[in-house]
Amino acid sequence: MKNVLATIIGIVIAGFTVHLFESILGHNLFPLPEGADPSNMEWIKNNMDKIPTGAKAFVVIAHFLGIIVGMFVAAKISKVSMIPSYIAGGLMLIATFVTIFMLPKELWFSLSDGILAIAGFFIGKYLAAKQITND
Repeated sequence: MKNVLATIIGIVIAGFTVHLFESILGHNLFPLPEGADPSNMEWIKNNMDKIPTGAKAFVVIAHFLGIIVGMFVAAKISKVSMIPSYIAGGLMLIATFVTIFMLPKELWFSLSDGILAIAGFFIGKYLAAKQITND
């Protein structure tokens, strides 16, 4: 039961981390254009060129940190298994790649988002493994 809880909390914390960096920090530091609707995928698809580069960079940072934090928290709670971390990190990695393929993006954006998401998974795995006790 503890591993199920660790998985759920890891996913929730990962999602919160993404929201914090992408929406709260990124959109406040680099405001979207007037009339923007970031919750509407059609608007985003049709207006990707109007989104500030800084906001896009915060999306990349958000995905990277979300994976790391989610995996770390899942392991910190579980303490005995890497599986919750793999599930949390894996789901966030999949979500990142779905977003990459769903939205038309500049090459730098897609490449950096994908590469940093994969790097985030391995960094998250390393940090999570340090939380597992082998008693």
